[in-house]
Amino acid sequence: MRILFIRHARTQSNVLHLLDTAYPGPPLDEVGLQQAEDLVAKVAGEPIDVVMTSDILRARQTGEPLAKALGVPVITHPGVREISAGDWEMDADWSKYVDVIVQWPVDPTLSIPNGDNGVSFMTRFDAAIEELCDYECAVVVTHGAALRTWMVAQTNSQFAVHQGLGNTDVVIVEGVPGSWRLISWAGEDMSG
Repeated sequence: MRILFIRHARTQSNVLHLLDTAYPGPPLDEVGLQQAEDLVAKVAGEPIDVVMTSDILRARQTGEPLAKALGVPVITHPGVREISAGDWEMDADWSKYVDVIVQWPVDPTLSIPNGDNGVSFMTRFDAAIEELCDYECAVVVTHGAALRTWMVAQTNSQFAVHQGLGNTDVVIVEGVPGSWRLISWAGEDMSG
């Protein structure tokens, strides 16, 4: 199976660099709405069967125009939500949040205060992805930290930890649950 993971389009919280992870979240700004429309051309040629989005508003607003243009179903799923920032929600200093997340490969029981820990995050994200196994090619519209963290855990690629990931950048993997291979990251070929 092939999955195109897409980071949601831009919101005002992205512009302000705020740690915005809570449900339902802000809507896309004008730039973000255009980025969502531009996704159709960005993934042209991919044989997409389904679009799964986080249930957070910005992810839904990013994925729905793509699904409509392709005539494929949309699955809205809380399992692919962003990693909860808990007590650090709407903070402009991301360092504490990132410090916890990057330790999860060694100690997945570490928790963000009143937020996720590595076990809870990976369990919910993996379960959502497994629901796509009946499809040949799927899009998953999710969030930056969630996408990077899942990539590190599932593809054993430390590349994802600090690699840039802009709004509507596409990361492609192929494989099956438990055996994923990173194919490309924001247009950069990673398959070699």
